[in-house]
Amino acid sequence: MSATNDTVAELRALVAELAARVQVLEEQAAQRHPQVSDEVLLAISAACAAYLGQRATIKQVHLRRGGGWASQGRAAAQQSHADLHGYGDRQAPLSLIPRRGMR
Repeated sequence: MSATNDTVAELRALVAELAARVQVLEEQAAQRHPQVSDEVLLAISAACAAYLGQRATIKQVHLRRGGGWASQGRAAAQQSHADLHGYGDRQAPLSLIPRRGMR
């Protein structure tokens, strides 16, 4: 019986440890993903209604952090400049491509 009691005690200790870890992770997630305020929802709803011309129902809103849009914009701008100046798929080495002021 003592082996069973020891096993149960170990399992209880593990469950307590896991519960503490889950609580820490939930607190970290709450800090990273704050709730969307009512004012923000109202502004989004008004913008959707103005765009659609009628009242819209918002079903989900997620706060996004990161530079996804910004990095895509930078990549598009850099690619358009590369196309404009012929830096894309070049056949010649860099030194043979004429540049501004180097003729």
